[in-house]
Amino acid sequence: MTPVYMTSTYVQEAPAQHKGFDYSRTTNPTRTALEGNLAALEGGTYGLAFSSGMGAINTVLNLLQSGDHVVAGNDLYGGTYRILKTLYEKLGVTSTFVDTTNVAHIEAAIRPTTKLLMFETPTNPLLRLTDLEAASAVARKRGILTVCDNTFATPALQNPLALGCDLVVHSTTKYLGGHSDVVGGALIVNNTELYQKLKHFQNAVGATPGPMDCFLVLRGTKTLHLRMERHVTNAQRIAEYLAGHRSVDRVFYPGLTSHPQHALAKRQMRGAGGMVSFELKGGVEEGKRFASKTRLFALAESLGGVESLIDHPVSMTHGSIPREERMKAGLNDGLLRLSVGVEDVNDLIADLEQAFAAIR
Repeated sequence: MTPVYMTSTYVQEAPAQHKGFDYSRTTNPTRTALEGNLAALEGGTYGLAFSSGMGAINTVLNLLQSGDHVVAGNDLYGGTYRILKTLYEKLGVTSTFVDTTNVAHIEAAIRPTTKLLMFETPTNPLLRLTDLEAASAVARKRGILTVCDNTFATPALQNPLALGCDLVVHSTTKYLGGHSDVVGGALIVNNTELYQKLKHFQNAVGATPGPMDCFLVLRGTKTLHLRMERHVTNAQRIAEYLAGHRSVDRVFYPGLTSHPQHALAKRQMRGAGGMVSFELKGGVEEGKRFASKTRLFALAESLGGVESLIDHPVSMTHGSIPREERMKAGLNDGLLRLSVGVEDVNDLIADLEQAFAAIR
């Protein structure tokens, strides 16, 4: 096991040599091990670890300056939307949010000042997919950096760098850590010049993880492939169960043949993931009631742990997005999101069944 270096500063051989480790905001041996581990998992050259997923995303946005423009997915995690709109917009960085499942929408949104194309695939919470090769090709042709948030798929199921993306983002809080006991983020990149710029901002801004957090994520990566196999098989069963339930209006899961991008999921992913979203026929109040009735599915934010969670995005994880914007993106008030854990799938289905019975 990698040691946990609880070290803030390091003895130097001589002044100003800058060799090896000097201060743990800049480098720490446990963090260095994690960064190399994450880069290897994604098939990348360089990894950078952060104290949160938002710390990683903010560091990417540090590459921008006033007057720059971002094309972003319209089905992003609420925190990503919030930082673009409430922080970077006041600094003169503008954003256009589009449906990135259609490459034509990406092309139409690009301006001469566009510097970044940012998206998640699968998205949070509607589980839409972006064609990584096609989107990256459009951006590369115009000198735009492509940034893919790979948190939902994980490197066990999808590798965006191999499909043309410039940067991969992770909230290591989720599947990479895998046990709901650590908060962290990561960036993976191949380009040396881009890595050096991001490394500079990582150190300058200081959103770096402590050594114990790095140790916990490292521990989580050891079982990532095993856990993802179970997450995927459980989620597939639950999605099929929900799709056949009379109280459910729609189910969002790339592993279902009814998903509009099922073929793309089979082409660029090695499994459809452990997240399932669905809408009840009763709408928002019915959704809130249902979320309060489950027992094994704990009502909580976050995702990707071994335990199953249920979330009402509109009132929880995506509450910072204005309702008008949510509705345009298809994020309706009654949507529920499941992070399907690794428990016995029959127990999980029984829990959903008793929740349905409780709201009838």
